[in-house]
Amino acid sequence: MKYKYTFTKRFEKSYVKLSPETRRLIRKKIEILITNPLHPSLRTKRIQGAEDLFECSVNMDIRIIWYYDGPMMIILFDVGHHDILKQF
Repeated sequence: MKYKYTFTKRFEKSYVKLSPETRRLIRKKIEILITNPLHPSLRTKRIQGAEDLFECSVNMDIRIIWYYDGPMMIILFDVGHHDILKQF
């Protein structure tokens, strides 16, 4: 069963600044994420120091930050280059 998902304004703002090719990769990874958040290709892990936030990899540089909202909802919080993790 697939998770439902939505995204924050912060995610949306960051997403539109990325290249079309990067956005295409992000969409593919979101499909994997909502099917299986622990899929090995995502390299999902909890963000240290942030109790409910997770990160997953789009590629070696781009990360998606997300969290669960209930048992079957994923909120896409932010997306961007690996250094977005420094804020946590």
